[in-house]
Amino acid sequence: MRARLSDIAQQAQVSEATVSRVLNDRPGVSADTRQAVLTALDVLGYERPARLRKRSAGLVGLITPELENPIFPAFAQVIESALAQEGFTPVLCTQTPGGVPEDEYVEMLLDRQVAGILFVSGLHADTTADPARYHRLIGRPLPIVLLNGYVPGVDAPFFSCDDQSAGELAVGHLVALGHRRIGLVTGPERYTPVQRKIAGYRAAMARLLGTATAEFADLESLSLFGVEGGQAAAARLLDRGATGLVCGSDLMALGAIRAARQRGLSVPGDVSVVGFDDSPLIAFTDPPLTTLRQPVIPMAVAAVRALVDEINGHPAPRSEYLFRPELVVRGSTGTVHGGPAVGSPGGSANSSAPAWNMISATAPPVSA
Repeated sequence: MRARLSDIAQQAQVSEATVSRVLNDRPGVSADTRQAVLTALDVLGYERPARLRKRSAGLVGLITPELENPIFPAFAQVIESALAQEGFTPVLCTQTPGGVPEDEYVEMLLDRQVAGILFVSGLHADTTADPARYHRLIGRPLPIVLLNGYVPGVDAPFFSCDDQSAGELAVGHLVALGHRRIGLVTGPERYTPVQRKIAGYRAAMARLLGTATAEFADLESLSLFGVEGGQAAAARLLDRGATGLVCGSDLMALGAIRAARQRGLSVPGDVSVVGFDDSPLIAFTDPPLTTLRQPVIPMAVAAVRALVDEINGHPAPRSEYLFRPELVVRGSTGTVHGGPAVGSPGGSANSSAPAWNMISATAPPVSA
């Protein structure tokens, strides 16, 4: 074996240690060097190890959170359709609490020799997660694209909704309706989208209402994502006199409406609620939910195009692409106790800014 390593190293003009790393499919080798070793194998008549043979060109990994939140099936459906048009089939991996974690799914996908992996709201959105997992994939090399989350220093394309803008739009809409006690209901602060929503909320509250930093602790309530989490977080803010609630997801907004009704309050008569996502069927809730529409179709299509370009050897720009959300006004928001509304900077029931308007392509990522 050492003689073979020596022959391969001499042919490729690299060290035996480098040959060993390539044969064992380990990171730490540049794409050019890896290709030189593989070419040397072919020239010398050695058979490539099974792990180094051509990847399954038709398979792409798609890792998403649980599908109970309708926004994730919406992303998966658009991604699947866009991949099919490019001749690829997604291998869908959904994470459920207590189920298979992201890293195990990645290993399963690598065993199936997928051509690339697309991550939706994965560990790349968790600022406490170790980014080394993504560096290892890039070092293999394996094309990856990441949606809704950002990790500084990871050399891959990122696609996100502009969560900071979403927070600002929601506050602006409620202020225009006369609300002054506006609370924020969202998920754990360790997630990048949550940090950005908080930043947008605080910026708008300070700019439009002059809210002091010390007041934010009384107006923000963080909880677990989902209906139950939204209900618990909203209950705390309603007890503090909030008349408007900005929520981090549509499901949390539905929980907030439940909390209001349990206290005998009407929505929007006594409390106005704004969601985020505009996931399917949200327009048909009682009342129909005012929300920030996440531009699912343009985000998913752009992410697929970037991944296909990576697979075909045409690297996409290493940057975070931000897409503008759209304020969709429905029946869950209204004036404070029937008072008059002032001109809304965020939109109206009859207005809709383009949901697909990408506002930053090559600019540096938004910081929380």
